[in-house]
Amino acid sequence: MTLKTFFGVVLACLTLGSAGNTQTPHGAGVPAYVGSETCRDCHTEAYDDWKTSHHGEAWRMPSEDSFVGAFEGESFEHDGMRATFTKDGETHVVTVREKDGVEATYEMHSVGGVHPLEHPILSTGKGRLQSFDVVWDVEQKRWYHLYPDQDLPPQDAYHWTGVYKNWNGRCAECHATAFEKNYDFRTRRYASTQVEIGVGCEACHGPGAAHVQIVAGERPERFAVSLDDWGFTATMSEPAEAMEQCAGCHARREGFGNGNPLPGEAFADNYNLSMLRPGLYHADGQILDEVYVYGSFLLSKMSQKGVTCANCHDPHTAEVLAEDNAVCTQCHSPAGNPDFESLRLADYEDVAHTNHPEGTEAAQCVSCHMVDKVYMGTDPRRDHSFRVPRPDLSDALDSPNACITCHDDKSNEWAAGKVRDWFPNGRWQEPHYGEVLAKGRANPQAAAGDLMGLAQDEEQPNLVRATALWLLGPGATTLDLEDLGAFLQNDDPQIRVGALNALRARAVVATAPYLLQGLNDDVKAVRLAAARAIMSQRPDRLPDDLRAALGQAYREFGSVVQNQMDFAEAHLQVAGYSMVSGNIPSAVAALSEAVKLNPQNTQAWSSLIRMTAQVEGRRAAQKRMRQALVYNPDDPDLRQLAEQF
Repeated sequence: MTLKTFFGVVLACLTLGSAGNTQTPHGAGVPAYVGSETCRDCHTEAYDDWKTSHHGEAWRMPSEDSFVGAFEGESFEHDGMRATFTKDGETHVVTVREKDGVEATYEMHSVGGVHPLEHPILSTGKGRLQSFDVVWDVEQKRWYHLYPDQDLPPQDAYHWTGVYKNWNGRCAECHATAFEKNYDFRTRRYASTQVEIGVGCEACHGPGAAHVQIVAGERPERFAVSLDDWGFTATMSEPAEAMEQCAGCHARREGFGNGNPLPGEAFADNYNLSMLRPGLYHADGQILDEVYVYGSFLLSKMSQKGVTCANCHDPHTAEVLAEDNAVCTQCHSPAGNPDFESLRLADYEDVAHTNHPEGTEAAQCVSCHMVDKVYMGTDPRRDHSFRVPRPDLSDALDSPNACITCHDDKSNEWAAGKVRDWFPNGRWQEPHYGEVLAKGRANPQAAAGDLMGLAQDEEQPNLVRATALWLLGPGATTLDLEDLGAFLQNDDPQIRVGALNALRARAVVATAPYLLQGLNDDVKAVRLAAARAIMSQRPDRLPDDLRAALGQAYREFGSVVQNQMDFAEAHLQVAGYSMVSGNIPSAVAALSEAVKLNPQNTQAWSSLIRMTAQVEGRRAAQKRMRQALVYNPDDPDLRQLAEQF
């Protein structure tokens, strides 16, 4: 299969569209969904706990309980934009006058979230639901802008009408049950469906039809998928499986499918977990951008010892199991917890440990070990890596620490001195993986040996080891090839993905056996990493065994990218692989779509302009340049490029 043929197949799949099926969204051979209301009679307590939880109200239709005090004619102005909130009968209406003077009125389709903010989801046509940038503060009963410091004119991809605020593609999957995006690339329309809005019972347990048959004393039909004794696809009583079920939404990740996978399927068969990337995490693994907990938790010693979400959170209310320090002292106490025998038994609430007055906020475990960061203006999220504060590293790593978060009038040096005085034999003396990752971010070639040592250190969290491999880049050229290839035997798919990223820097003739091994891995995330590594090589330089597998790599990549065609990033990937293969017309087509979706991507514009000149001539390139400058009038690189045309 040639690259041209491959992209033809992908586009053909896209133009077919998908109507979806709200009862059997996962196709034949899977039990039907029955809806959360069906669970109520038998599971009354669990249902009542769930119904008013953040899961149950993650996405809902407007009601008397939502936007209390709002939509009474109030207006909100920001940076030249004015939004007015009214009702037309029972319909919530938002009238928006943009900063360019254009005014339009939108019906509010639904509500995202319940506390501490409620998010208006507006219908803008073609099946599109968009997350409005002005949201309701439930506590203060006020409208506020989520991004007050950003300049977001209507033509910006990050404007509320842009692709990055699209609810169908960017949000709904984690706010619904059995959601299917159903984006039609040919018409640029969405025909999204779901069994129910909100994270219902079946979002975690799986479709319930077989379970209903079993409890009714009936013999369920045979299905193509595995079911537990109660007829569910997800075994939530199995800790590792339950954790991965939570991770599907509570993680920063790339999704492979058209929407929610079937509950119970492995995380790495449906998602690619983000590494500890700059912009998402500080070098020492502390949260920076919103990363939704799971990646952070994998860094913790608790995760390594087998602790799961359900050890601290009630799975139906989603609240912590106890108030204040009690949720921690159920394990971290003189009595300990028999489920975790390696715990050191001690009184962690004693002032000798906290070094802060008893009963104060400063003496709370979370104040030092789970520092929070506010997202969306009013929503504090705690770092779930449960880390020991390391103010001694903050200056070198440019990272925060719990001490200075509270004592903002003090220095990192002061805080480090306090920790040394309180814990003279403490863990602040130990090396920290953040020191190596920081070096790797700055200069992977110079840090190659340290990164490799970190990746080989089995005492470190697997996500740290995988990130060390991922960071290697050109640094991998100085390392022993067999040592890199050995990581493909690791049990953790994230480490195998990291190894395949590292192998991309090596000569493909030498890495071919490892790339083939990755391409035939049991786990989709690993196969996809191998496919991308193979496709990043020029086809005429591939050895015979890889050239024979090229079609397999294209199909693996195509199975994912066909579900991402409403993302500019997907088109940029297609463009990159097209350029590698020498298929310039295909690259031009992909880049053209990428800049339609994100017209602020100046690197994409630059590549598109240059390649347009090759394929269509100077006049066509000049036209592209004028379009680019409409969206990016002050970009110095585009201005410099314009002088060449």
